Amino acid sequence: MEEAIVRAACALGAGLCMGLGAIGPAIGEGNAVGKALEGMSRQPETMGMLRTNMILGCAITESTGIYSLVIALLLLFVF
Repeated sequence: MEEAIVRAACALGAGLCMGLGAIGPAIGEGNAVGKALEGMSRQPETMGMLRTNMILGCAITESTGIYSLVIALLLLFVF
């Protein structure tokens, strides 16, 4: 009985971790790409620098989502 409650709590925690952990990176990346495209359309000569910084920023932002995935998988399969 107690083990079933712990497993249910782990599953719920993993779901919340991925649900909340995926929203932040999605909003951040969407905002970054939108602003970079806006900057590229206003000043096309800065396209190379903006693209490089946008891709670097998206990679850093995506790492937050990957950390959430790792924690969710740990909750599901370790406990």
